[in-house]
Amino acid sequence: MRKIKNIINYFKLYLGIGFSVLTLCVILFQVLINGFRHLSFSFLFGMNEPTGHSIIPMVVNTFIIVGLTLVIAVPIGIGSAIYLNEYANKDSFIVKAIRVAIETLSGIPSVIYGLFGFLFYVVILGFTWSLMAGILTVSIMILPIIIRSTEESLKSVPLTYREGSFALGAGKFQTIIKVVLPSSITGILASIILSVGRLVGETAALLLTAGTLATMPTNLFSSGATLAVFMYTITVEGTDMDRAYATAVVLMSLVLILNMLANFVANKFRKV
Repeated sequence: MRKIKNIINYFKLYLGIGFSVLTLCVILFQVLINGFRHLSFSFLFGMNEPTGHSIIPMVVNTFIIVGLTLVIAVPIGIGSAIYLNEYANKDSFIVKAIRVAIETLSGIPSVIYGLFGFLFYVVILGFTWSLMAGILTVSIMILPIIIRSTEESLKSVPLTYREGSFALGAGKFQTIIKVVLPSSITGILASIILSVGRLVGETAALLLTAGTLATMPTNLFSSGATLAVFMYTITVEGTDMDRAYATAVVLMSLVLILNMLANFVANKFRKV
């Protein structure tokens, strides 16, 4: 009976893996077949004409939002995780309330973040629809991902590492910086990879804060659409599905490149 159960469990496992891979392949095949034939040099690198033949402005907007969001959210998220795991009293009411807040924030739909960003940054603070309003909004959105993943990575570091560092005379701060963080760097980078993936594909929050203007930004307080927002806009309008598929190919390629780069950096740190 044990062998039969093992065979059934392996069958379920491989069935789930096969279904997931098959679904991914169908999606990729559908997008690539319909998108590659509409890619052109003018679409990728041409001037941003009034008809919107180039997606260079949307690529620039995407990189600006992703880069500055990580600059804001990553230090805050990692610092919060270090405090919760290394310094805070885990039985205190404040720490428990913070954990409940993090869990709650991680389950809130992105459109709610977008509505908050619109009301607070666009209306109350007067940022209008701008890249800065979008950056500040999605910075809050990805904080729970970074905090939770980083905290789990810190928990996975054996206690003996800390005790050995203390025995050699290192202080708590030195132990965290030179022992704990290097040992958990791969998990921290994994949280950043997840955050980048969510940022690149985010639509609802940026639609309500950064706007849908398909032009090159002049500053952080100018409106600008990301690749995901641009693709969503032209898909909803239904006016040019060819460009929507081509944009999807570029978006998937961008996500793949960013993930490969992050994995390369993670492997370098793992070898060190």
